[in-house]
Amino acid sequence: MAKVDATDANFEEVVLKSPVPVIVDMWAEWCGPCKMIEPYLDDISDEYDGKVLVARVDVDSSPGIAVRYGARSIPMLLFVKNGEVVDKLIGAVPKKHVLKKLKPLME
Repeated sequence: MAKVDATDANFEEVVLKSPVPVIVDMWAEWCGPCKMIEPYLDDISDEYDGKVLVARVDVDSSPGIAVRYGARSIPMLLFVKNGEVVDKLIGAVPKKHVLKKLKPLME
């Protein structure tokens, strides 16, 4: 399971207790830039299946997570390892920037 929807209800179990690094994609249905990065997040989840989890958080449906992590602008990607946010990116950044942040977490 390389990609999952995370919610206020399951965030701790899915993301914080994940045995692999997690990219948390804070997004919303109305967000154009969020839709721009979705295809390459899908690619990353396929390419690194079993090594990385991509967890999508709809900030409208799960506002608690958005508030907890200060998601004032979306898309916002959080990089989580061992239950801790270790890095983040804000905006529709290129895939290569995401991979640059992600690769060290897989070592």
